[in-house]
Amino acid sequence: MRTHTIVDSPVGPLTLVDDDGALAGLYMADQRHLPAAASFGPRDDEVQPALRDQLTAYFAGELREFDVPLAVVGTPFQQAVWAALREVPYATTCTYGDLAAAIGRPTAVRAVGAANGRNPVCIVVPCHRVVGSGGAMTGYAGGVERKQLLLALEQQR
Repeated sequence: MRTHTIVDSPVGPLTLVDDDGALAGLYMADQRHLPAAASFGPRDDEVQPALRDQLTAYFAGELREFDVPLAVVGTPFQQAVWAALREVPYATTCTYGDLAAAIGRPTAVRAVGAANGRNPVCIVVPCHRVVGSGGAMTGYAGGVERKQLLLALEQQR
C-alpha cells in the first residue's frame, strides 16, 4: 500500500512516497512529470524515517550516498539510466552523453535525457548531477534553480 508524507528542505517541500517500506517517489513541488497526488496514497507522517534522517544529513553536508530501499517503476531503459545515475559520484557532474555511453547506448543521448527527467526519486537518484555538453545547466524536472542549488550544496562540502 502506498502512503506519503511531505517534508521541508532547502529546495522546498518534498513529497516522499512509500510503497510497503520502500521509496517509490520523491517529488519536488511543481516538478515536471509529477504524478497525480491521488497515486501517492493517504498521508502518513511516520513513513520513511530513514530517508527523512538521510535527507537531513545530506542537506547538512554529512551524507554523500543514500541507502534506502527503492521501489521505482520504469521501463528497462529507464531503469538502466537510473542505475547509472547512482554511479555518478557526489559533488561531480557528467553529461547526458557520458550517461548514454555508460549504459552502452552512446547515440541515445536524447532518450537518456528523457529518462533522467522522469526519475521518480530525485536527489536519492542524483539526476541533478547531469549537465549538458560543455557543462551547460540544461533542464531539470525540479527546475534549473534547484539543480544549481543541489550542485552548489555538494560543492561546498
